[in-house]
Amino acid sequence: MVKVNSSHCRIVRDSLAGERAVDGQTFVSLAVLEERLERLRRLDEAFCDVEFSSAVEKLKNRQPHLPVG
Repeated sequence: MVKVNSSHCRIVRDSLAGERAVDGQTFVSLAVLEERLERLRRLDEAFCDVEFSSAVEKLKNRQPHLPVG
C-alpha cells in the first residue's frame, strides 16, 4: 500500500463539509490531488476511470480565475 500525506485530502474534505473555509489552501490542495491523480492515470490504465466526486467538481468550479500578467 502506498502511504501519502493526507493533509491535502483532509483540507479538501473539511472544506467540502464546511468545517473550514474554502480558501487558497483549499485550491492548492485540490491542485496537488489533481496532479497526483493525473500521474496515477499515466502510470497505470487501471486508474483511467477514477474521477473526483461531483462535490469536488463543483468545488473546482468555484476557484477564482485570477488575471495573469
